[in-house]
Amino acid sequence: MANAEALSFKDEGNEHFKAAKYNKAIDSYGKCIELDPENVAVLCNRAFAHLKTEAFGFALEDANAAIDLDPTFVKAYYRRATAYLALGKNEDALKDLKRVCTIVPKDKDAKAKLAACEKDVMKMRFAKAIQSAETVPISETIKVDDIVVPDTYNGPRLDEGKVTKEFVLDLMEHLKEQKSLHKKYALQLMLAARQTFGTFPSLVDVEVPPETTITVCGDVHGQYYDLLNIFKINGLPSEDNPYLFNGDFVDRGSFSLECILLLMAWKVLLPNHFFMSRGNHEGRNLNKVYGFEGEVKAKLDEKCFQLFSEIFDWLPLCHVINKKVFCVHGGLFSRDGVTLEDIRKIDRNRDIPDDGLMCEMLWSDPSPIRGRHPNKRGVGVAFGPDVTEEFLKTNGLELIIRSHEVKDEGYEIDHGGKLITVFSAPNYCDQIGNKGAFIRLKGSDMKPQFTSFDSVPHPAVKPMQYSMFPGMS
Repeated sequence: MANAEALSFKDEGNEHFKAAKYNKAIDSYGKCIELDPENVAVLCNRAFAHLKTEAFGFALEDANAAIDLDPTFVKAYYRRATAYLALGKNEDALKDLKRVCTIVPKDKDAKAKLAACEKDVMKMRFAKAIQSAETVPISETIKVDDIVVPDTYNGPRLDEGKVTKEFVLDLMEHLKEQKSLHKKYALQLMLAARQTFGTFPSLVDVEVPPETTITVCGDVHGQYYDLLNIFKINGLPSEDNPYLFNGDFVDRGSFSLECILLLMAWKVLLPNHFFMSRGNHEGRNLNKVYGFEGEVKAKLDEKCFQLFSEIFDWLPLCHVINKKVFCVHGGLFSRDGVTLEDIRKIDRNRDIPDDGLMCEMLWSDPSPIRGRHPNKRGVGVAFGPDVTEEFLKTNGLELIIRSHEVKDEGYEIDHGGKLITVFSAPNYCDQIGNKGAFIRLKGSDMKPQFTSFDSVPHPAVKPMQYSMFPGMS
């Protein structure tokens, strides 16, 4: 009877997984595992569902349990390797992929992934060996003037590298038609963005006049056509219509390059009225697993990806609007007493670290349970309403707006109204069926007003098209 009931829960979990209802799948698989704790296949299925929701810590636990039960179960090593890569533990991922190739030596896909991982590990080891304080940033090595634009190119052009509104509007339409911005102009735009971001501190104070309304958007994740729809619904950015995009501009969606180019163009054009915060996906490890690195290499080249990585290192970590609203991608901290001044002092010019304030800002998640707890993602913390209250009180703030998690209506209000999650990628990965949302805050009262919106059609390019693990969409 127990086995039949367990099988029923497994089948139920599989149906939820096929429908991209990953949290429901996790719940059903969990009920199966309670009845049949040695079911290796279901442990791996649940690990996969955890990976889909970026719960890398839980994915590792399930993969480890599966491997303990059956050291020859190939999928368990795949799942664990994917989680390790997302968490930046490339050496551990390499060991698992080697194990896969030992178990199934004729698997071409496994060999290809192993070769790619070996190459990345070697590059990381080499970079670490030559790293020094005098290492020249990639932005200082690029010679844009040496790049020749052919007469046949009919796309947007930058006159002496200057970004104008005409250029940005032309760029929007050009990219919408799936046309490429010439590499020379892409590099000029990227270098201008690098310089612009470098003029801002880690915490940016934003002043919104009483009669002006600022719009806060969450993750867009490479969904370029949905990004354009935000501007269609809410108006183009301007001095009278400022925007703040709260991180995770890239990865998963296969138009990530288009998204980041357009967002950077608006930032360069309107540096004090268009704001961008770093998300956990503006980092090298997730860019490798979730597609942005592969996309940039396919559409531009390796050096351009390196420049994007440098730009991401200079993205501000958070914003405070009118001394009332704290906007950050992920969440709060593993200790009380963190002040805005502590955040201002963070040296952000680096890849996302594994711990500390900078890491927690980009990775943490809210929890309905008071206190602090291990985060499902395996990094950052899960923080309760009391933690939110303490942070706001310590810093004289009223509200936290964060992103980082998909929500059915595109937003969710938690912690007694003191914390709001906003997510702006509708029908996430062409699967989830959620709405996107944005928040409007008028300078005079800073009361949040919500707009939810549906996804729009896009060209037939699947999410994760350029990923190291395409099945992870």
